[in-house]
Amino acid sequence: MKSWQVAMKDAAISGGFAAMAVNATTAVLGRAETGHALAPINAVSHVLWGDRAAEMDQASMKYTFNGLAINSGAAVFWATIYEKFFGEAADRRDLPLALLGGGLVGGMAYVVDYHLVPERLTPGYDKRLSGKSMAVLYGALALGLTIGALLRKQRAG
Repeated sequence: MKSWQVAMKDAAISGGFAAMAVNATTAVLGRAETGHALAPINAVSHVLWGDRAAEMDQASMKYTFNGLAINSGAAVFWATIYEKFFGEAADRRDLPLALLGGGLVGGMAYVVDYHLVPERLTPGYDKRLSGKSMAVLYGALALGLTIGALLRKQRAG
């Protein structure tokens, strides 16, 4: 098992990939469900700005930039957990275990995000997206973590 220090270093890469996957998926789902790609990304910034953030549809530094930053930081956090416990599976190209790890960490992220933290600290996707879309979103996190770790290892040699 990797040390926390190595997991954090590796998570900078795999988490970056997971952040891109989650943010892109969020935009696609937002466009499909609300007609506005940035609506659910803006909703994430409710952590800072309250429920008004979830009402915003257009791009803005205040809501969109902060929503993207919070999403990206969360992806790197979850990537650190992934890398600590499943990063070596990705390094060994043990695809079944690497995918299982992504699913477990993605599921854990959902439970923490919507059942353990106070409402103000939730991602806020539920303010603009359906439950089905949220399942897709957390699936994108799971796959993003796994693919990011596999690509990290490929890039490292």
